[in-house]
Amino acid sequence: MTVMAERPTTNGTEPAGFEGLLDTLDGLDVPDGYRAEIIRGNIVVSPWSKGYYLDVMELVCDQLRPYLPEEHRISSAPFLYVFPGVERAYGPDIHAGHRSVSRSTSNHLDGEALTFVAELTSSSTRDDDLSDKVETYGKAGVPVYLILDMQEEQATVLWTPSAKGYASRCTRPFGEKLPIPVPFDCLLDTAEFTAP
Repeated sequence: MTVMAERPTTNGTEPAGFEGLLDTLDGLDVPDGYRAEIIRGNIVVSPWSKGYYLDVMELVCDQLRPYLPEEHRISSAPFLYVFPGVERAYGPDIHAGHRSVSRSTSNHLDGEALTFVAELTSSSTRDDDLSDKVETYGKAGVPVYLILDMQEEQATVLWTPSAKGYASRCTRPFGEKLPIPVPFDCLLDTAEFTAP
C-alpha cells in the first residue's frame, strides 16, 4: 500500500513550497513499518520492505565497505536526503557518502553529498526507483546508483551522472557478479539476493 498526500496549501490555494512540504513530512506521525518520502511534489508513505530485504542490504554494505573511499561511510539506516533543486526527499535503502554529510543536527541530509545509493524495489515503489530516482540522483551528481529489482531478480548499476539521469549502465541477473564502477571499482556478488 502506498498513500500519497497532495502538496499542502496555505489558505487552500497557494503551494507552501518545498520547505513547507518538508515541514509537513517532519510533522507526520508515520505508522510503524512505514516510511515517508517526497516524490514529484507529493508526500508518499509506503511500507517498509520484506524481512529478507534487510539481509540483502547488509550483504551489499558488507561487500562494498572495504572499497569505500577514505572517510566514507555506508549504511542501510533510514535517513532522509533532500534535493531542493528538484523538490525531492528520499530515504534510500542503502546510502554512502563522506562522513561529514552526517555530522549535522538536521534530519534533512544533503542528497548531493551522496557517493553511492541503492534502492531495493517493491511493487509499490518500483516505478519511482526506475524513473524518478534515476533522474534525481543523476542530476544531483551521485556517482553510482544501484537498483536491485527484487521483482525481476536483477541488479542494475548506473554511473556517469548527467542532467537526464545516467549515461552508463550494466544489468546482471541475480546470481551473477555485477561490476561496481569507481569510486568503488569492485564486483558485487548477487548470489544471495533472491527470496528465500
